Amino acid sequence: MEPTVYLNGEFTPLSQATVSILDRGFCYGDALFETLRVYSGTIFQLDRHLDRLQHGAQSIFLKLPESRERIQEILYETFNRNQGADAIIRLTVTRGEGIVGKLWQTDTSPNLSVYVRPYSAPPDEWYQQGVPISLIPNSATKLGGLKEQIKSANYLSQILARKQAEEQNSVDGIMLNELGEVCDGTISNIFVVKDGTLSTPAVNGYVLSGVTRQVVLKLSTEAGTVCKERAMTVDDVLQGDEIFLTNTGWEILPVTRVDGKTVGSGQPGPLTQALRQNFRKFVDAEIGK
Repeated sequence: MEPTVYLNGEFTPLSQATVSILDRGFCYGDALFETLRVYSGTIFQLDRHLDRLQHGAQSIFLKLPESRERIQEILYETFNRNQGADAIIRLTVTRGEGIVGKLWQTDTSPNLSVYVRPYSAPPDEWYQQGVPISLIPNSATKLGGLKEQIKSANYLSQILARKQAEEQNSVDGIMLNELGEVCDGTISNIFVVKDGTLSTPAVNGYVLSGVTRQVVLKLSTEAGTVCKERAMTVDDVLQGDEIFLTNTGWEILPVTRVDGKTVGSGQPGPLTQALRQNFRKFVDAEIGK
């Protein structure tokens, strides 16, 4: 059955949902998006996603076309018009149709779209055996004038880094900035365990405040784990006892090889496995399972 999507006040079949080729998201990547996870009919951490969307919109002087409450209603209504209890939702807001060549415009009408697709779980062996990742030098970029990374649709750097990672048979590429600092994965945040301490790159112009990342820091702190958000180097990663990635679809994904080198014992580590169990309990509690 063809998915039903939301676009600017209308629910329509996916094949009939179109925007102009003059849309600034299409022309310039002048847009924001959020990827949300639905568990058993409940959107996980919806408030955090909407907080990040609003923060991103304020950062780029974009007025959201609907209120926070209405966006929440749209998300659930679009989900309910599609089949399945578990899903991934893509929410996109562009600045709207503009004039090609005119870089800044204030007279546009933003486009808001919502697309729902069934959730497809990663292979079980990824979690049982861990996955390989690659470090991609000089690939992390930031938007000029912003102190913190936002969920922008301007994704070409991530696309190119992901291509390099895939050529090295890696599940994700970890992007390094021009200083050689470890930033984000192309679609993930990275965590490293060393001597019982959990570290992750601090949020800054290169590093996005991932929603799953925020939950992991909360759960780890509550469990008594020492957590550090800090600048991280390649050596920090290569010398880690455990490494894992986080994002909405993967949740907590163990890493067992970096640039072909074995991480720790070569198997998902104990802290990673404990966090995965705690994360699932957190999810169950939120969705009322």
